[in-house]
Amino acid sequence: MKKQGILTIVSGFSGAGKGTLMKRLLSKYQEDYCLSISATTREPRKGEVDGKDYFFINASLFEQMIETGQLLEHARYLDNYYGTPRNFVVDKLDSGVNVLLEIEMQGALKIKEQYPGTLLIFIMPPSIRMLEQRLRGRGTETDEVIDARLKRAYDEMEFIKNYDYIIVNDQLDSCTERINQIVCNEKYRVYRNLEFINNIENELLAYQRGD
Repeated sequence: MKKQGILTIVSGFSGAGKGTLMKRLLSKYQEDYCLSISATTREPRKGEVDGKDYFFINASLFEQMIETGQLLEHARYLDNYYGTPRNFVVDKLDSGVNVLLEIEMQGALKIKEQYPGTLLIFIMPPSIRMLEQRLRGRGTETDEVIDARLKRAYDEMEFIKNYDYIIVNDQLDSCTERINQIVCNEKYRVYRNLEFINNIENELLAYQRGD
């Protein structure tokens, strides 16, 4: 029987490199992972594709999805909605695929409440100076937006203690391998293998009885 996929949430400060890490992980382990595409009401950045990077929808449609229970979680961040479509995630996990969610911290904790087995990984920059350099290097945001993101990062620090692992994104390939190893190890936790353990116990019991 194929093992249930691991629902893995990857969060981190804006500019920490979450998206780049996810792309490398998905490229290297195509059969083992899929990325859950979030819905958002923000405008696409240059090069982003609807249905691939995000589902770009208007606020009215997003609010309808909230009301009808079509989202695992949703949150408002810098005047825009973000949310995770439910059916896609559940179907992939049941098929044994590890589902990656790249979402903010409050949404991650909401999902953890619904699915306690969710794995939470927080991506950290090597330093805040490096984080600012990465944000400015995008060339897509104003100084005002960059300032808001850095101030937001301070507020987000309080959520990190609720995560299972932190990964310092200092070297892309090694960070990618660390994430994959963490996810692989999760599949061997005792509580994820109770059915197998029970089967072995029953076989031993039958042996003891001479069946």
